[in-house]
Amino acid sequence: MPVYAQASAANDGAAITKSDSTVVAFDAVYVGGTGDLVIKTPLGTTLTFSAVPAGAIIPCRCNRVMAATTATLLVGLSY
Repeated sequence: MPVYAQASAANDGAAITKSDSTVVAFDAVYVGGTGDLVIKTPLGTTLTFSAVPAGAIIPCRCNRVMAATTATLLVGLSY
């Protein structure tokens, strides 16, 4: 039997400024303009999501959105 996840609405959000040193706390990132999204997870792993399309929401906790990110119009979401 499949397990279905219920979608939930974000409680808060903020525009993201890409930085290798600024610490943030987001549960997901909305990408308004296509490109690569490079994040650092709370455990310190750097992840690169390549060629993220405009309008995508990447549901991954992050504590940094790295300067190497080429995607634009980013919004961090907290659930």
